[in-house]
Amino acid sequence: MSGGVPQPTDRSGRARRLLSGPRPEAVPVLVGRACALVGLLDIAAGVFPRFRHSRMHALAEVLPGALGPFAAALSLSTGVLLLLLAHGLKRGKRRAWRAAVALLPAGAAAQFAYRHSLAGVALSVALLWVVLRHRDQFASLPDPRSRWRALANFVLMGAGSLLLGLVVVSAHPGRIVGDPSLADRLTHVLYGLFGFEGPVGYQGTTSWTVAFSLGALGLLTAVTTLYLALRPEHPAARLTEDDEARLRALLARHGGRDSLGHFALRRDKAVVFSPSGKAAVTYRVVSGVMLASGDPIGDVEAWPGAIERFMDEARAHSWTPAVMGCSETGGQVWTRETGLDALELGDEAVVDVRDFSLAGRAMRNVRQMVKRIERAGYETRVRRVRDLGEAELDRIRRAADDWRGTDTERGFSMALGRLGDPADGDCLVATAHKADGRPGPYGDLKAVLHFVPWGTDGVSLDLMRRDRAADPGMNELLIVAALQAAPRLGIERVSLNFAMFRSALARGEKIGAGPVLRAWRGLLVFLSRWFQIESLYKFNAKFQPRWEPRFVVYRASADLPRIGFAAMQAEGFLTLSVPLPRFLRRRAGTPRPCAHRVAERDVQAV
Repeated sequence: MSGGVPQPTDRSGRARRLLSGPRPEAVPVLVGRACALVGLLDIAAGVFPRFRHSRMHALAEVLPGALGPFAAALSLSTGVLLLLLAHGLKRGKRRAWRAAVALLPAGAAAQFAYRHSLAGVALSVALLWVVLRHRDQFASLPDPRSRWRALANFVLMGAGSLLLGLVVVSAHPGRIVGDPSLADRLTHVLYGLFGFEGPVGYQGTTSWTVAFSLGALGLLTAVTTLYLALRPEHPAARLTEDDEARLRALLARHGGRDSLGHFALRRDKAVVFSPSGKAAVTYRVVSGVMLASGDPIGDVEAWPGAIERFMDEARAHSWTPAVMGCSETGGQVWTRETGLDALELGDEAVVDVRDFSLAGRAMRNVRQMVKRIERAGYETRVRRVRDLGEAELDRIRRAADDWRGTDTERGFSMALGRLGDPADGDCLVATAHKADGRPGPYGDLKAVLHFVPWGTDGVSLDLMRRDRAADPGMNELLIVAALQAAPRLGIERVSLNFAMFRSALARGEKIGAGPVLRAWRGLLVFLSRWFQIESLYKFNAKFQPRWEPRFVVYRASADLPRIGFAAMQAEGFLTLSVPLPRFLRRRAGTPRPCAHRVAERDVQAV
């Protein structure tokens, strides 16, 4: 038998951990979930009639008669606000903490006065105690914001209030006078949101309860919208002139390392630099996800410093860090320095100019299409942006905007978001013309390709646009023209489009592919109806490129759906904000979404 102090058993250790409560870093997530539960209880207390069998019911008889309807309205509005705050609490936002500290006592009081639920009161009080005890865990800085969110809040809150108000109006079936139609109930809700009496009648004091509840929803919508409209604006970060100058200096020295490097100069991105200033990471925040794209810019030895600054910024704001489209080297550095994981996202098609030729059976389809287009009277021109006149640049810009295949431009990680800027003189523009045809609104111009520099000896495809009335094959014609003109311009490598899940598509169609791989390929082919997955792969494969893998870097597997959702927003596939006319977006300073490398329907048209 060994001497000394006896060691505690596993059971006693678990008991102590249970009594000590959750780990401090886990408190925001637990509080957010509990806050959402309290919010649901408060909404239920405000919508549904009081429990008649409660032991506390006798106490309500001595309370003022108006307190019941008022408490119902307070409970309903508090519950809605707590639901809205739950996400902010999960992320440890300081402002969400302050609001929860004010709302939890109000919810407890409303539950006690209206529903007489001791369990609900106890939960609210216990949650308030936890929030106050762990207040140091709620220190995250606010997200970038814009006053235009007030308009989105008005639309979303208005729709939610309308639906919830319909539930409030219909939650007292035994006290409704007559059998009002759905139109009458909706009218009653609309009137009630503005504080007026509607066409639906109730027996007893239920009409006051419904009126107070609807008025609270309307007031809540108005107050939150007014707050968002009048609060000091903290717009999304932008590249300053100094930031852009520093990035261009880094690209001049190290831009040949990554084909996506020049896309870091998008002006709707923010940037963090390493302490030495020799490396940088650009990013955009979308729905609480801090999205970087491509590899860090600059000296590889200084990448860890820039990555550390990136992670510090993510922690300070409680953003979810993620990297879209980094190379294998970049993925190795990110995972080594941060402990994040990496997942292969797809492959980038890169064509080596000296190995490219239209000869051979593999290039037969491209060769035939190009010859057919040339016989139809089309000619091509490949020039640097600095060699174009302002009038021609303006015509190309207007044509590219008009030929866009979607209502919003697409792209984030592999798009520059502008064309013909004087600062981008090294960019390459390939255009197709048909002088002997009927002139269109842009003269003989029929298609445009735009490439950005990739170091001093390469270019990376930015956008492809074509006149829908032009003959099919414009994209192939211009890519071949750019590859054939590359030696004259000192270009040795050309990066084409990114093919998402390319390896799965390629392996899944081979003989001997297993059932899981075939099922995965079948799903990708199905999704290609909306996201151009298979068509982009087949389009890229025509030019016999070499494939460079690209990766997504993420913190946890549970974050992947959220990262994917944010990436689709950044790329322009999902638009959650209220659509505004173009002139209003420009007046509001809202960044114009950028162009995707291949506009929708372009690939289908070739």
